[in-house]
Amino acid sequence: MTAARFFTHPLGIIAASVSATLLWGSAYPFLKLSYAALDIKAGETLKLLMFAGYRFTLAGILIFVYMFFRRESLSYLPGSWKMLTAIALLQTVLQYTFFYTGMSMSAGVVGAVIAGTISFFQIVLAHFFYRDDRLNGYKGVGLLVGFAGLSVLGISREAGSGWAFSPGELLLMGSALFNACANLLSRRGAATYSISYLNGYQMIIGGIILCAIPAWKTGLAPFDFDWRSSLMLLHLSFVSAAGFMLWNNVMKYNRVGSVSMYLFLIPVFGVLESAMLLSEPLHAVVLAALTLVSLGIIIVNRKIGGSRSAGARESGATIKS
Repeated sequence: MTAARFFTHPLGIIAASVSATLLWGSAYPFLKLSYAALDIKAGETLKLLMFAGYRFTLAGILIFVYMFFRRESLSYLPGSWKMLTAIALLQTVLQYTFFYTGMSMSAGVVGAVIAGTISFFQIVLAHFFYRDDRLNGYKGVGLLVGFAGLSVLGISREAGSGWAFSPGELLLMGSALFNACANLLSRRGAATYSISYLNGYQMIIGGIILCAIPAWKTGLAPFDFDWRSSLMLLHLSFVSAAGFMLWNNVMKYNRVGSVSMYLFLIPVFGVLESAMLLSEPLHAVVLAALTLVSLGIIIVNRKIGGSRSAGARESGATIKS
């Protein structure tokens, strides 16, 4: 079965989307565990960036290993540097600078709930970039319900202190916005370049940039890794490599609005895995926010037509599998 047939078949879409979101959901508790194992404090932004750089450089190398065994060419394709650099800056550098810093200031379950906003940002941006993916009544209602979930998180846990998001939560929302922008840009790039080529190169470029930013202050090896923290880093790198490979293939062959519904599984898996691995309590406000965000994503992505977009059908001859 070709990649196009697998990623447009209903079972293929479900299998790839659930696998990607399950992997991404595990990133929230594993990041918190990695911070503790490597003694990275909330205010140590440069160390956070260095750890992120390690993760994505290794993720890019894992994708290159995958390409090698599939006998795909690892050679740089002339003219691709603009697309690769743009995706690297959005998907890796900006998204994860905001994400890692925000996660160091937030609980894993809260970060997982906010991750659900990726779908909302993606739907709104798709309205302006794709003529066959316009906003409609269902999407409008879903957006309102989803952002009502964020409003629940914005209600202070302490009576009388008003309505506000913490700095960590605002950073996580910024991360979700950059992620949504990068997803749409990756979808455009996938019409010309293979998914593995795009992800492998952009992760290595982004990872090197993330390592270079703090290197003048922290050095290139500020951590004391043991077998436990090394396995955590390997897991997080695999999450990035496999998750983005699966999801970008789903995005490549299907209309944005028809598959973004599956992104509601990120906060679901993230909350459950954080609760299990970090022993974080599931407060009523977190459960209420999770319910509203998930419901909003389901409504906003209510399936109206076939799963494969007109754009994908029209450009099928140029898509690389």
